[in-house]
Amino acid sequence: MAMDPEIAALLTELGLDGPEPAEPPTAAEMRNATRAFALALATTPPIEVGAVADDRITGVPVRIYRPEGEGAVPTVVHFHGGGFVGGDLDTHDGICRRLCRDLTAVVVSVAYRLAPEFPFPAGFDDCVAVTSHICDHITDYGGGNLAVAGDSAGGNLAAGVALAFRDEGRPLAAQFLAYPGTDLSDKADHRSLTENADGYALTTAEINRIKRLYLTDLPAAADGAPASPLRADSHEGLPPAVIGCAEFDPLRDEGLAYADALLAADVVVDKHVFPGLVHGFLHLAGRSQAAEAATARLIGEFGELLRA
Repeated sequence: MAMDPEIAALLTELGLDGPEPAEPPTAAEMRNATRAFALALATTPPIEVGAVADDRITGVPVRIYRPEGEGAVPTVVHFHGGGFVGGDLDTHDGICRRLCRDLTAVVVSVAYRLAPEFPFPAGFDDCVAVTSHICDHITDYGGGNLAVAGDSAGGNLAAGVALAFRDEGRPLAAQFLAYPGTDLSDKADHRSLTENADGYALTTAEINRIKRLYLTDLPAAADGAPASPLRADSHEGLPPAVIGCAEFDPLRDEGLAYADALLAADVVVDKHVFPGLVHGFLHLAGRSQAAEAATARLIGEFGELLRA
C-alpha cells in the first residue's frame, strides 16, 4: 500500500521525506528536532482534563494528569519517545492528555534521564523507580489497575519495566507499546530496517546513531533485556499488551516480532501493523484520518485491558 497521502504531504512540508543529511546531526540537534516535530503537531487548544501538575517522584521529574470526576480509576505510567536522546514532558503532553481523557485514567508522564549525558541504564532505572513508587502508593494516584505505556524508545522502556515487574512479582494490568524499538542488538536483521531505511521520517541510520549514544558504556547490554526486550530469556507471565506498528517504519518488524514472542508465551496481545502509516503516528492523529483511526483503536483496546 502507498503511504497515507495526508502523512506524505506532511512529511514533505516538514522536510522529513528525504534521505539522511550529508552531515549527521549532533545529539543536541537530534533533541531539538524531536521537540520541534512534536510541538509543531501539538493539538491547539490542548485537550482538557481534570487537572495537570508537575512534580517529582523518587527525584525524577513527572507530570501528572488526572481525569474529571471522583473515585478509583486506572493509573498509566507513560514513557515518552525520542530515541533515548530527545523527548520530554512537553513533546508528549498531547498524547498523555488524550490517554487521560479517553481512558478516564491518571497518567504519570516520566522525564527520565537522557543519553548521551546519561546512557543506559540511567533512563531505564528512572522508569523502574517511578513505576515502583506508584505501585507502592497506588491510592495516591488512580487507586485502580496499574499499567505502562510508551511510544518508540518509550515503548522499549515500557516493555523493559513490564519485564522487571514480572521478575519482581509486582502487578501490572497491561502494557501499551506504540511502534516500539525492541531489539537494539547489532545482530538485529529485521527486514524493515532495510525496506524502510529512509524517506519515512525515522531512518535506519538514525536508529544506529541512537544505539551508539544510548549504549555507549555497555554495548553488550543490547544482546539481552532490558535494553532489548525481544532478547529476554523468557516472555512468559507478562501483562497483556497492545502493540501497534506502522507499515513504513524501520522498527516495524521488531515490534511485530515482540508481539509474536509474547503470543508464543501465551500472553494476550492485540497486535497491529497499520497500512500507510509511519513511525510516530500518535503525533499525527490531528493531521491524518488514518493516524487518528489507528490511535483511537489502540487506546480503545488498551482501555479494555485496563478494565478487564
